[in-house]
Amino acid sequence: MGNFKDLWVWKEGIELAANIYEITKQKPFSNDYGLRNQIQRAVVSVSSNIAEGDERDSNRQSAHFFKIAKASNAEVITQLHIAYRVGYIDKSTLDKLELQAKKISSGLYKLIERRGGYDAKNMLKWFILSIFVPI
Repeated sequence: MGNFKDLWVWKEGIELAANIYEITKQKPFSNDYGLRNQIQRAVVSVSSNIAEGDERDSNRQSAHFFKIAKASNAEVITQLHIAYRVGYIDKSTLDKLELQAKKISSGLYKLIERRGGYDAKNMLKWFILSIFVPI
């Protein structure tokens, strides 16, 4: 803990952010202030939350921030699909950036697991409770 710049997933998050900023500079993406700003904020959140999580004092706190990073990464994937659907990026750009984001997601899953964020016994308890306890 505390060496976030050594984590490959942080480095990949920085690279993904640079790639997103590059495509959002180009028209017509650059003219869509809403989507452009949203995807930029989401992609910056990925590496920022990895850094914050790695600097936390406990594994539980670290895992919490890594989960936020993973969720922000899912936002980026969703926004890339929207950008493709409305014609801002082509299929090869979508595929390349989505693959990069999926590698980050996979790495974050492993990092969360290592920090105890996916405790199988606790997950099973919540699953069983959700079946038997009405909402």
